[in-house]
Amino acid sequence: MPEREQTPVAPHSHQRTPGREQLATAATVFALLADPTRLHLLWLLAKNEADVTALASMSEAPRPAVSQHLAKLRLAGLVEARKDGRRMVYSLRDGHLRRLVVEALSHADHQVTGEPWHA
Repeated sequence: MPEREQTPVAPHSHQRTPGREQLATAATVFALLADPTRLHLLWLLAKNEADVTALASMSEAPRPAVSQHLAKLRLAGLVEARKDGRRMVYSLRDGHLRRLVVEALSHADHQVTGEPWHA
């Protein structure tokens, strides 16, 4: 029987089998990403930090809804907030989430446009 070719693993990826805690945490992240508005906000924050007013304008979502989504994302540890004068400025917590959001949307782009898949 021929040996199966293994998918290359990113140099910093975890190669050990994930435990229940890691799987549950990852599932929570995916559940939060499952909302189109939250995914859009994370995509916007992947490009640059922003305050609620700017995010509401760019996402065309009502400001109260954006605030509620950001509160959920902050509580889950996916975004951070810092005070800048009287406003709160939000940013993504880490590069893992940035790459996850960009890859998910790139995948969706291929699905929607019919562009060929990458290896």
